[in-house]
Amino acid sequence: MALVSVKEMLEKALKGKYAVGQFNINNLEWTKAVLATAEELKSPVILGVSEGAGKYMTGFKTVVDMVKAMIVSMNITVPVALHLDHGTYEGCYKCIEAGFSSIMFDGSHFAIEENIAKTKELVSVCNKKGLSIEAEVGSIGGEEDGVVGLGECADPDECKKIADLGVTILAAGIGNIHGKYPENWQGLRFDVLEKIKAKTGDMPLVLHGGTGIPTDMIKKAISLGVAKINVNTECQLAFQEATRKYIEEGKDLVGKGFDPRKLLAPGVEAIKATVKEKMEIFGSIGKA
Repeated sequence: MALVSVKEMLEKALKGKYAVGQFNINNLEWTKAVLATAEELKSPVILGVSEGAGKYMTGFKTVVDMVKAMIVSMNITVPVALHLDHGTYEGCYKCIEAGFSSIMFDGSHFAIEENIAKTKELVSVCNKKGLSIEAEVGSIGGEEDGVVGLGECADPDECKKIADLGVTILAAGIGNIHGKYPENWQGLRFDVLEKIKAKTGDMPLVLHGGTGIPTDMIKKAISLGVAKINVNTECQLAFQEATRKYIEEGKDLVGKGFDPRKLLAPGVEAIKATVKEKMEIFGSIGKA
């Protein structure tokens, strides 16, 4: 199956009252684990790639070629979107050229007028190429590739202005943050989410910072129009813990336990387990 945009899968999710997970990938192991789990559970899936991860994997073209080849070699039949996460204006064009099926332009740090102008331009380009585009209003808290946001809440009127440009999906800050949530986190602002939904109508909404949000909050967000939820840190933590355990137990010193394929295997299984758990919570299993 070829890469697809997120448009159809998220419209179905919105109508079906479930969400599709975006799982960020960092290397071959990550990609293989997420794709294998999505296929096993018959869930649509979005592979997220930050600009930092793209650079780490030697460029966006490398990522596109790897993902496309895996879809063929692994006999993946579920819908798969390859999506730029928190893209700069320049990064969006690089991903469009490389063959991504979806991009996110994060213009939340610009004044609203400039965010609108750049988003409008990218919407036009994506429409011509059949790609989907995500835009952001109100910075998402925490740190993502060195960009730190305070977790502000988006202005519903500004959300409407961006939504009216014809973007596919909208990411709006409602108190959510990237990375680990601090103990004094106040929770998601559902009152703000309801106001945004009222202004943007049937547009699928995106919840960034899916790691650490309580299940009841996630399900309530889905019921209020969130159709895409991003997960990154949780998979990283699961991978790290499983890898640490393997080494601390000395398994890398037994036989050929140092072989990267053996060394990284527990971490891969931990990613699969995390993705499965999230897909169960999001309700996307069997929806491919």
